Amino acid sequence: MTPSEARALDTRHSGASGAGWGGVALVAITYVYFLIFAQFAFLKRLQDLNIADTHLKLVMSAMALGGITLSLLAPRISFHPSPQLRIRQSLAACAIAALLTLLPLNLLSSIVVSALIGSGLGLLTVTLVTHLRLTLGDHDPLMKVGLGTGIGYLCCNLPALFTASPQTQAIAAATLCFAGILVPFRQGQSTELTTQTEFSRHPIIPSERTVPFAAVLVGFTALVWLDSAAFFIIQSTPALKAGTWQGTLHLWLNGILHLGAALGSAWLLRRRGLRLVLILAFLALASACLLLLDPGRAAAASLLYPVGVSLYSVALVAYPSLLAPASSIAQRGRQAGWIYAIAGWFGSAMGIGMGQNLGHVPPNFVLLAGVVIIAPLFFSRVRAHLREIALVGLVLGAAFLIDLATRNQNTSVKAMSAAERGRQVYISEGCIHCHSQYVRPNTSDVLLWGPVQTVEELRRQHPPLIGNRRQGPDLSEVGTRRSPLWLKAHFFNPRDVSYASIMPSYAYLFRDQRGDDLVAYVSSLQTSDSSKHLLAELAWRLPLESVAEANADEGAKLFQNYCATCHTTEGLARQKWRSQFKRLPPDMRVGPFLHLQTPDTAAVRATLVDRLAQITKFGIAETDMPGHEYLRDREIASISLWLSQTIALPEKNQQRVLISGERQ
Repeated sequence: MTPSEARALDTRHSGASGAGWGGVALVAITYVYFLIFAQFAFLKRLQDLNIADTHLKLVMSAMALGGITLSLLAPRISFHPSPQLRIRQSLAACAIAALLTLLPLNLLSSIVVSALIGSGLGLLTVTLVTHLRLTLGDHDPLMKVGLGTGIGYLCCNLPALFTASPQTQAIAAATLCFAGILVPFRQGQSTELTTQTEFSRHPIIPSERTVPFAAVLVGFTALVWLDSAAFFIIQSTPALKAGTWQGTLHLWLNGILHLGAALGSAWLLRRRGLRLVLILAFLALASACLLLLDPGRAAAASLLYPVGVSLYSVALVAYPSLLAPASSIAQRGRQAGWIYAIAGWFGSAMGIGMGQNLGHVPPNFVLLAGVVIIAPLFFSRVRAHLREIALVGLVLGAAFLIDLATRNQNTSVKAMSAAERGRQVYISEGCIHCHSQYVRPNTSDVLLWGPVQTVEELRRQHPPLIGNRRQGPDLSEVGTRRSPLWLKAHFFNPRDVSYASIMPSYAYLFRDQRGDDLVAYVSSLQTSDSSKHLLAELAWRLPLESVAEANADEGAKLFQNYCATCHTTEGLARQKWRSQFKRLPPDMRVGPFLHLQTPDTAAVRATLVDRLAQITKFGIAETDMPGHEYLRDREIASISLWLSQTIALPEKNQQRVLISGERQ
């Protein structure tokens, strides 16, 4: 082909592709489909279908397997050599898969749909990034990749789309995919000539700035791993989620940060090359992962996380067509296949697994990722100073061995108990932001939550967990006031056992060991000798003014809100946890009441009201019966009055009292 023919072909191609806006749209559509549908809507839909635990892993494994397989096969598909046709077919497959999730799927059909989602994405991403010039044109393609990536992330953070139902998100993703099928491609010559012309452009990045493919693959894998782990941890931790991407303002800020970072990444790739962009992306993501270890720093992490993600995402899209020092389109396709199979699918799966199993990104892993990402990028420089580096390594190794030899050989690391692990969960989940572990002396708190800890007892804690502020009850002695079963039920769904609680559900912690460890820790929060406090509870009586203000009708409503969940046959907590109660709570309408006896002489009803009030306020020790310490005395009196008039009393004596001094 002569130079004049090539220029004429360039002109026709540029006009047909709409100055590259079609490529911008396709990049944005791909990101919206993957993030909003594949990572959000599909998982929510599976939850609605009650597909969880092992079955959920099977379904998501099918997606990963489909994605890896088609990523590797996409460059080798010969029966459809046209990249334009492959892109349109993969968009159609993705759209159909999204619409299929609207149907009432079972486990088998969910696996099939999941595999279709992964396969469609694998074929779409690899084909699109290998042939970016077909839609982007030749005028500043890197900036168009940045724009497409940024717009994609911005759309994902639009509050109306981010907070929509899974069905709405699936329909939106399918609609975008169908719209992507209509995007114009370059036309006018055969596919073979088009790809040859496409490849013959001047390189975007000068050869002296190129990075070896192996280093690029390892770097992208580590970055996707960090990104996926941080994403899962934020999404699964209410305290972190509230400080990062909950609320309209947070979502808009995230979208704007993504767009700005994506455009900045394109500019840096063009001016400074791939090496600097990967390092900056790592620094942003690593800092975000370390900040997420402390829920109080989630706001700072929320600024760095989208910046790091968009920095490497632009490079991930642009690399095969615009940055790779490949010798042919076929080689670029194979490189794209390996990058998206290993970095995209494998790295994402490993990151999510880390988030599920650990609940945080260990600092040591962040350090290792930094070495893995940065060291290969400077391999040529390292090789030039190999002797000096080897000498330093030898000295450091010798120092380590000397230190190891001089340590006390008898010291051993004690395995952490469930309560000790639970304390770490308590800290990582940000429980200190709503719960204190310090009873203020000389206040009404002493009777409700006491006894008071001494300053020395607080100092022995590492770290002390006094708390930031108290939105929920103090937990200093919660182990004496709440049973492990009550705590577990409360973590699963607080409103099942605590009416109108503002605490979020922590059911996700019980997908692994963290939930049981947290229950063990909270149950351990009790002093060795609480007998004096129990005597104070037994000595407590309703104030006379509260007794005078008691209203049985109000008591009936309060009972329905706070007590019926366990003490009626149809109670929600009673039904959910029936097999795990130490003893099934009595139906207050019929009994039996094991801690009541018929006195030999008639007892006044006031005695019964007082005793019922003690149980309602403080619970029954060593059982699953909790107290309702936060209710006002008048409300306690109203519940007790209604109960005294409602419970089934023996015929020979129409009143009952608790056994003297007995606490179950």
